[in-house]
Amino acid sequence: MKNFWNKLNKPFFALAPMEDVTDTAFRQVVASIGKPDVFFTEFANVDGIFSAGEKKVFPRLKFTSKEHPIVAQIWGAKLENFTKAARLIAEMGFDGIDINMGCPQKSVIKQKACSALINYPEKAKEIFLAVKRGAGDLPVSIKTRIGFDKIQTEEWIGFLLELEPAVLTVHGRTVKEQSEGLAHWDEIGKVVKMRDKLKSKTLIMGNGDVASLDNAREKCQQYGVDGVMIGRGVFHNPWVFNPEVDLNKVTIKDRLKVLEKHLQLFEKSWQGEKDFNILKKFFKAYIRDFDGASELRTKLMEVNNPQEVHNLLQGDALQRTKQL
Repeated sequence: MKNFWNKLNKPFFALAPMEDVTDTAFRQVVASIGKPDVFFTEFANVDGIFSAGEKKVFPRLKFTSKEHPIVAQIWGAKLENFTKAARLIAEMGFDGIDINMGCPQKSVIKQKACSALINYPEKAKEIFLAVKRGAGDLPVSIKTRIGFDKIQTEEWIGFLLELEPAVLTVHGRTVKEQSEGLAHWDEIGKVVKMRDKLKSKTLIMGNGDVASLDNAREKCQQYGVDGVMIGRGVFHNPWVFNPEVDLNKVTIKDRLKVLEKHLQLFEKSWQGEKDFNILKKFFKAYIRDFDGASELRTKLMEVNNPQEVHNLLQGDALQRTKQL
């Protein structure tokens, strides 16, 4: 079986799939400054792929050769579309398929999709098997949470382990907790013990409240997970996966240079197809921790296109040069 996961050195680290964040442009930026072991796409709706709205979904599955190994994350409702989508994803050259069983948004829960599947385990099983039917040699993984309204690690995660996915990524919070409070890493550690007791080959990846590579390594050592997925931590430090970069030593010039690169890749990748305002959520990731950062961010939030950002950054750089 063509399972790239088994070829990774442990512990391995992945960039979490995040809506309107982990598109091809941002993944290419991260790949250029500190590449994780695995990339994931944004969430792609399998029902949307095979509908009149397909043009809105396909950009989520866009990637370049620089982003391998890359896993397509999917969600949806119709079983037949899961199989067809898996087949299509395999043809597109992805390295794996991940099923979203953890997104806590109310709009998807109403569709009995994503984290709602915690309450419908038999449907979750049907979806997993439907994806396997279309995936061919591609490894199929699952990302989920430790429960819905309460912690259900033994029942829910135990059920998923019986399915033997290639990888099980566990976010250490319930759906009800959303992103609040501390992630229950003790429960993630419990998952590892459950896996070992079953003598399962499923790899376990932990997720939640990890903001640095050192912290990720500590979690691996303390809880026995095979890898760690980092999400929001990348906003604090886009270089988070690069062990050779000390964030405190990243210069203003380097920060602005990476932002410029992101702008260029965004333009090249989308050519006006995507709303420019999506880029604004990234400004704080690059423009921070230096004198005048807050003022510059305020100005950047008022721009309307990449060229205006470029002009503003050039003007700021010129002003800094004069002050030296």
